[in-house]
Amino acid sequence: MSGYHLAQLNIGNLAAPLDSPQLKDFVDNLDRINAVAEGSPGFVWRLVGDGNDATSLRPLGDNVLVNMSVWRDVASLKDYVYRSAHTQIMKRRREFFTRMSEANMVLWWVPVGHQPTIAEAVARLNLLRERNFSILFAVATICGALFQMNVILQGLFFTSPHNRSSASHTANPWRRLRRICLDPFG
Repeated sequence: MSGYHLAQLNIGNLAAPLDSPQLKDFVDNLDRINAVAEGSPGFVWRLVGDGNDATSLRPLGDNVLVNMSVWRDVASLKDYVYRSAHTQIMKRRREFFTRMSEANMVLWWVPVGHQPTIAEAVARLNLLRERNFSILFAVATICGALFQMNVILQGLFFTSPHNRSSASHTANPWRRLRRICLDPFG
């Protein structure tokens, strides 16, 4: 996919203050997990505020953490999220974050070399929310494939510049959804 990289934003409502005992393991693992990301094949860039993480950046409110990064492709991001040390911390997310009723992540293509701004990422997330894809997110949650659902959404509605000429990419979104739900990580 020359010429473009995959940007991602995910947000979370803190379940407790960042300096609380409840979030101690989360905070203690930030540097280690960020190092895993930076050392992962396909990693391009990540948002950093004060220190070595983005916890000081609170554009969506004092209780909302943002995480944003850029990856070479979907496969690279998927491998980091589901096949690295990140997975163990992610499995504990309910200890650290409360459930959100709206979309809390978005993916989109950016030109190689572009570092997305927080404003750009939040605008993408708000666009996803405004278009009310809540039913699709509900189906994805039921399938256990929220990450894959976002990949579908960016592929179906924010078509990759690499596949604009391919009619098959969006020909039957429900068949593609069914395939993803049956094998979410395949």
